[in-house]
Amino acid sequence: MRKISERKRIVVKVGTSTLTHKTGRLNIRRVEQLVKTLADIYNAGHEVILVSSGAIGLGMGKLGMVERPQDTPGKQACAAVGQCELMYLYDDLFSDYSITVAQMLLTKYILLEDRRQNVENALERLLSLGVIPVVNENDTVAIDELELEVGENDSLAAVVATLANADLLIIMSDIDGLYDCDPKEAEDARLIPVVHEINEEIRGLAGGAGSKFGTGGMKTKIHAVELAYEAGIDVVLMNGKRPRRLYELFEDKEVGTLFTLSQD
Repeated sequence: MRKISERKRIVVKVGTSTLTHKTGRLNIRRVEQLVKTLADIYNAGHEVILVSSGAIGLGMGKLGMVERPQDTPGKQACAAVGQCELMYLYDDLFSDYSITVAQMLLTKYILLEDRRQNVENALERLLSLGVIPVVNENDTVAIDELELEVGENDSLAAVVATLANADLLIIMSDIDGLYDCDPKEAEDARLIPVVHEINEEIRGLAGGAGSKFGTGGMKTKIHAVELAYEAGIDVVLMNGKRPRRLYELFEDKEVGTLFTLSQD
């Protein structure tokens, strides 16, 4: 099995729960730690693509909302406001380390077979220029995903990893990894360090959504793993509340749950 430190092209997905407090307001310290750590990983010679949720959550905070809107226009409005906030934030923080970022807003229609090459070309050129692409679903217009609440950014991250021919997908969530039972309900829940296949037992361990400011849960992450597996890409699921643990991961220490088809 290739060491994590040897993976060249990395896709990192961060969820709303990583970027915001329970109030929906920006978690400034955590985001600063995340950006600093990713900048360091980039400086070490890795190519980084960031798939970031958080636009709706940040928009809610900016608009003073305490509950996620239930109507589609309300979600669109939050996404439109929050997307500006999100990209300003990343541009400002990464610039402190002389790193340029670029925004890529995607929808499932752009990712159709006859248009995927355009996304691949854009990603490849940005990476060749030393840019960190920041990818998000275009929630302002992608109303199908908004209405279905299917946690598309987990799957989107796997699709982006496939299009970019990435060596590793890292999903940063509000949980340390995959457990043998729900750690929020069972004190003796055990973290599963490595998963070699997605079977019915693993699917049965998937739970519901976490943060009220985001969508998705373990089910969407397992689905993302399955998509990544189809392209031969390994996935690490780890807790986004401690971004500095990425250092440990790239020092080849055991962090979170590694999903890999390799049996070595």
